[in-house]
Amino acid sequence: MEKFVIEGGTQLRGTVTPSGNKNAALPILAATLLTDEPVTLRNVPRIRDVEDMLALLASVGAEIHELGAHDLVIHTRAVRTTELDRAICSRIRTSILFAGPLLARTGQIRLPPPGGDVIGRRRVDTHLHALRALGAEIHVNDGFDMQTDGLRGRDIFLDEASVTGTENALMAAVCARGTTILRNAASEPHVQDLALLLNQMGARIAGIGSNTYTIEGVEKLRGAAATIGADYIETGSFIGLAAVTRGEILIKHAAPEHLRMVFLVFKRLGIECQVRGDDVFVSAHQPLRIENDLHDAIPTIGDGIWPQFPSDLMSIALVVATQCAGTILLWEKMFEGRMFWVDKLMNMGARVVLCDPHRAVVVGPSHLHGERLESPDIRAGMALLLAALCARGQSTIHNIGQIDRGYERIEEKLRALGARIERVKV
Repeated sequence: MEKFVIEGGTQLRGTVTPSGNKNAALPILAATLLTDEPVTLRNVPRIRDVEDMLALLASVGAEIHELGAHDLVIHTRAVRTTELDRAICSRIRTSILFAGPLLARTGQIRLPPPGGDVIGRRRVDTHLHALRALGAEIHVNDGFDMQTDGLRGRDIFLDEASVTGTENALMAAVCARGTTILRNAASEPHVQDLALLLNQMGARIAGIGSNTYTIEGVEKLRGAAATIGADYIETGSFIGLAAVTRGEILIKHAAPEHLRMVFLVFKRLGIECQVRGDDVFVSAHQPLRIENDLHDAIPTIGDGIWPQFPSDLMSIALVVATQCAGTILLWEKMFEGRMFWVDKLMNMGARVVLCDPHRAVVVGPSHLHGERLESPDIRAGMALLLAALCARGQSTIHNIGQIDRGYERIEEKLRALGARIERVKV
């Protein structure tokens, strides 16, 4: 076990580069099972969730070759087993993304219950509905036994725009017989990245970037190469970090085309971001004053499906709001457990009223002080790290393995910006 020890109150300055997009890397890793040819992936983030996905790939027969710290070649000449390792699946939610590729390639999979963050109910019904519609027979017991005598294209309307549900359906449909139309589908940048790679592998997917995909099934996919784009959630975290520490940070290769709604929300919190080509610059001179709605009404920040504000940045926005002058309501609509870490922030001195599992009112600015903390999930862990860096005194954050699941060597990146942070073995 390890913890972070942080001395807060330092103004951070410098240049930082976000890692590859975790939410793109995970489904793309699963997609390598769709072909018996090598797939080369570059800029893969070496985070705990990725390591667990690689372990699952190796367990079913994939050969994994490292070309460098972040570049891999994955070659699954043959699938050795379709029964996934229960221990690994219990650690990672995206183990469910093996369902679509293994059904398409082998016609069967035995999938233990997926794990992941405890941020409320995370239903898998959308996955099951889509896979059944494509021709999979699914038995639910202490996991999921799935099999098919051949997937067939269908016109499918998803019951929710689930990101991983859409990704599973895409990977199953690319080798199904006939045409699949996938409606009410997710269109986040990482879903688009997966679809683009599948097309490079020989799939025929139209409608990428929209909420309706048309997939013409093909008999076989080939090898390909792809570069994982920047993690825009990590970029948003660094924008928040610059703001709360009154710092000045240049975020290199930040994929600003995916950040338009993020910029709008941070502007509402009194933070202006400058786009410089592919980079984003946050100056030290920010008003940090909440922009009220018309007639001085208290504004609301709410999350939603793409292109709305991402749920994964709600925790970051909440911490930033504690350092801004004014009052704002944050409304987490997607997960009923996402707000349950706010008591830790209140113990640090934040003035927050948790109205219910989905809504919190923040009154700022608050002078935060160091505290003993524990990371409950990836995003809340990163938010507490921001709070500790702007607080007076020393903080310790335990259970940092949760942060490691989504942020690669984060303490090294922060130290390069001037943060006083150490990783300590417990």
